Amino acid sequence: MTEYLFPPPAPVAIPIRDSRKRFPVNRIFCVGRNYAAHVREMGFDPDREPPCYFTKSPSAIVVSEGESGAMIPYPPGTSELHHEIELVAAIGRAGSRIAVEDALAHVYGYACGLDMTRRDLQLASREKKGPWDIGKDFDNGAVITPIQPADRIGHPAEGRIWLTVNAEPRQDADLSQLIWPISEIMSHLSRIYHLVPGDLIYTGTPDGVGPVVAGDQISGGIDGVGTVSLTIGPA
Repeated sequence: MTEYLFPPPAPVAIPIRDSRKRFPVNRIFCVGRNYAAHVREMGFDPDREPPCYFTKSPSAIVVSEGESGAMIPYPPGTSELHHEIELVAAIGRAGSRIAVEDALAHVYGYACGLDMTRRDLQLASREKKGPWDIGKDFDNGAVITPIQPADRIGHPAEGRIWLTVNAEPRQDADLSQLIWPISEIMSHLSRIYHLVPGDLIYTGTPDGVGPVVAGDQISGGIDGVGTVSLTIGPA
């Protein structure tokens, strides 16, 4: 019997809509610059270059469920916390070097996600040509709704994706505007990593990202997938 120096962390798992089962999280991959208008607002040319990726730790997961959604404290080390709403694909079947036409068969389901970002720290790292970890991977930085199985809702390729802060519109776009659709993201990513059940892919955010402060109420949604709600608490 293995003896641990201290108790190992509990598994991170996400509810599955209308099921007693939960989706255990392995890794979180995030796609950067995947809507042309957002690429422009971040100061880049939206030409269709290969996708860029960053990761978040499973411990960053916070589930937004029910009318009250979730609450997170304003994170330390930043004065510019930004919201980014995204479609999240949950992988249910392992694969490597997956063909584009076969990719969606590896997706278990979908969720709404918020890629919360310490923008000032991210931009400071970018200016130094350093990694984005300190701006992207932090406690409570990966908000997600319960997962909707694909055999129930299909594979969304179009539909409104939107976000408000205190009922004021911030982000409003359509999934059809993704530069790299889900099948192509998965095919490309599976040539870099062996994808396994439990992996999550945050697929990128539309334009309109912006700051939030303590007390703000974030609401958003994706047609056919669900809605997310988040309150920013004090630091």
